Amino acid sequence: QGNIRVFCRVRPLLPEERERQRGLPHLHFPPQDHHSLVLTRPDDSQVGRERRAELRYDFSFDRVFPPAASQQEIFQEIQLLVQSALDGYPVCIFAYGQTGSGKTFTMEGPDPPGPPESRGMIPRAVRHLFLGARDLAGKGWQYHFSASFLEIYNESLRDLLLGKGERGSDLEIRRMGPGSDELHVPNLTWVPVESEEQVLELLLRAGSQRSVARTGLNERSSRSHSVFQLRIRGEHPARDLQCA
Repeated sequence: QGNIRVFCRVRPLLPEERERQRGLPHLHFPPQDHHSLVLTRPDDSQVGRERRAELRYDFSFDRVFPPAASQQEIFQEIQLLVQSALDGYPVCIFAYGQTGSGKTFTMEGPDPPGPPESRGMIPRAVRHLFLGARDLAGKGWQYHFSASFLEIYNESLRDLLLGKGERGSDLEIRRMGPGSDELHVPNLTWVPVESEEQVLELLLRAGSQRSVARTGLNERSSRSHSVFQLRIRGEHPARDLQCA
């Protein structure tokens, strides 16, 4: 379905927002069309008593998710991308948006963790990968997983998986080697993982160390960029095959 796909997710109104406004009258989701989003607003300019028609802006995406969309619906759209990581292809899922738009909820789930259906893309992707690795074990493949979690805050990098009281070394983004486009962060903590539950524990550990602050839109904004990485190494000894 394309190497690069762009989705738009609109989050529901928060309780305090519902008190100030009724619904989302400026947002329109055309029925039977999962690729379009229409923004409208009245044109306040008037000529005498004549009022102009409202302004309309049409946007199209590979997929649009209205406020009622569930975490499972989002994951169904990226499930095949996640699967291709087991086949040795690099995959990146990138959430972009302003403060309070729901990036952390989409990727990690609620804080504190809620019921299984509220889990975010990271735990769902990891669960899918572990299940896939078990299936492929019957065909002779052996997989090893390790995870890292870093934060980029005020132009500096912070290792979010350090133990309490541990002081990490200064982190920098480096190229893997001369002429290589692949990047890495030397001295970043990588933790071997074997289950979805272990990854959820890492998310909790990382979340407790993130830089957070109150903003006008969010009681507890992340105030930073975070990057979760899962390194996958597979080998098939009988056929002398490897993937990463």
